[in-house]
Amino acid sequence: MQSGKKKRPRSVALQVQGIGVPIEVRQHAGARRMTLRVSKTRRAVVVTLPSGCRLEEADRFLNTHIDWVRDRLGRVPLPVPLADGAMIPLRGSLHRVRFIGPVRGTAVVVVETTPPGMPRLVVAGRTEHAARRLKDWLIAEAHKDLDQRVAWHARKLGVRARHITLRDQTTRWGSCSASGLLSFSWRLILAPSYVLDYVAAHEVAHLVEMNHGPRFWKLVAGAVPRLEEAKHWLRNEGTDLHRYAA
Repeated sequence: MQSGKKKRPRSVALQVQGIGVPIEVRQHAGARRMTLRVSKTRRAVVVTLPSGCRLEEADRFLNTHIDWVRDRLGRVPLPVPLADGAMIPLRGSLHRVRFIGPVRGTAVVVVETTPPGMPRLVVAGRTEHAARRLKDWLIAEAHKDLDQRVAWHARKLGVRARHITLRDQTTRWGSCSASGLLSFSWRLILAPSYVLDYVAAHEVAHLVEMNHGPRFWKLVAGAVPRLEEAKHWLRNEGTDLHRYAA
């Protein structure tokens, strides 16, 4: 999960009729040929060109492979907005979202787990603000859980995390700087708790070993009993988390 900063290639937007998703054309000095991919996390089409290619060549290249693009886009799960009636995961369990409008004397979001049926996330307040309120609550819950697990793992390893921030990055679930700054994706609150715990332990272990060598993985394995299960879950299910509140 730890990686150095890389210079981003120059990117421009391209409009192609019949494709209802963003299309990005990136010119990259290191590219030897034109390539095409569909981003599952952002539901976007990305065309990468060598630096000498013109934009018109990207347009022809994309149209030549338009059937492939449509096929791949058809396999990408549709975004799930934070809307009344939507089903979203919380700590790995699906909950149904319920907007109830302004109600005095109640919390902004209440988790109802009383049977029967699926647990609910009940959101109070004006409907036009409900999605933002729910997302803010999810981010706060992620911060709370990560604060607790980072503190636990840091005590165990005898280190201290200087600061924790939450972001919505699509390329990694967490990162650690040499100065002790830890950053995490807020979407980890949607994953099972043992997955969030693994990412927390992973980044705390970087405070001891700023690499992915054998000593690093020995630290993580000693802190996370379900290490391989968590890694497998992120590889196979993690991408799906990016479609909620996209």
